[in-house]
Amino acid sequence: MTLPSIPHVDIESLEQFDRLLAAGATAMAGWRVQSVDLTSRTAELLGLQPTGSVFLGCLLEEKADGWIRDGGGLVFPAIPELPFDAYRGRLYDADELYAGLENGYDATPDARIYAWSRQHDEKGDTSRTLATSLHDHAIADALAELPDDEPWVGVMGGHGVLRGDANYRAAVLLGRSLARRNHVVVTGGGPGAMEAANLGASLASYDEAAVDAALAELAAVPSFRPSIGAWATAGLGVRARFPGNGGVSIPTWFYGHEPPNVFAGSIAKYFSNAQREDVLLGRARGGIIYLPGAAGTVQEVFQAVTPNYYGDAATQILLVLVGVDHWTVKLPVWPLLKSLAANRPLTGSIHLVNTIDEAAELVS
Repeated sequence: MTLPSIPHVDIESLEQFDRLLAAGATAMAGWRVQSVDLTSRTAELLGLQPTGSVFLGCLLEEKADGWIRDGGGLVFPAIPELPFDAYRGRLYDADELYAGLENGYDATPDARIYAWSRQHDEKGDTSRTLATSLHDHAIADALAELPDDEPWVGVMGGHGVLRGDANYRAAVLLGRSLARRNHVVVTGGGPGAMEAANLGASLASYDEAAVDAALAELAAVPSFRPSIGAWATAGLGVRARFPGNGGVSIPTWFYGHEPPNVFAGSIAKYFSNAQREDVLLGRARGGIIYLPGAAGTVQEVFQAVTPNYYGDAATQILLVLVGVDHWTVKLPVWPLLKSLAANRPLTGSIHLVNTIDEAAELVS
């Protein structure tokens, strides 16, 4: 016997809850309610059949809490003393992560969450593991809800590329070119080449003069060292002057010393770097472009190469390395890739080019 499937409904605000009531809902089967204050809706909850519902970190009066539990619903309480919502139902943006920046970077949610993670990493307690796992699950769920009707193209590269550097400008032009070709630019979310690609995507609708103006303004604060606050403030100033959607970024507090750039429209920030890397590379089905980088970028090259190596022709993802000298002499990744690819479908999915124009053309 096949059991009937129950429609899944995500509820992330009081307004969504009220709309379902107004539509005549009588039962909550399949409802997943995340981080909503329902203390003013006790009477309404008592009029709904709770079997098959899930409440994650919601505020409930005792009577409503008992009704849901006794009726077959699941209630996961909020975890106290966290600087973040473990059950959040949406991705981050720069305004949320950098709220309070005028009082210094240490006052922002991004800095406080990183400080919390470092403190609890040292303790090694299980409450930290539970909280971060719940948070990352919620982020993955929110990320999966983003539309994928346009190809997602990953841009990887070093976090140390300075604003004002020729390589930074090249990454900006790459992100801009990809966005103008109707690709969603997705990066690792940090500074350097990652910031540049997200910035470029946000400038897709602007002319060359605007690009030059944005780059000149940012060059006054070339790095997040020594001051993350000054670096982020300069970025927010440029974003306010040239508003636009810079695509998606997927950073991590594992590398919390690398602050998230402000130009991505959606920020999926994880605690787990392993999960973040897997999601980042897995979503870039339109191809991945690797700008010159160091250990982190090399790791991302081979993490993406592995499924291509073992896959067949139908499962290949295009991988494009930019910078012949960098990838053959400075870090000789390309010769190893060529050896791995011999007589396998992988050979048709790896490319080495010298310019961002060549790279953009290949993924298009």
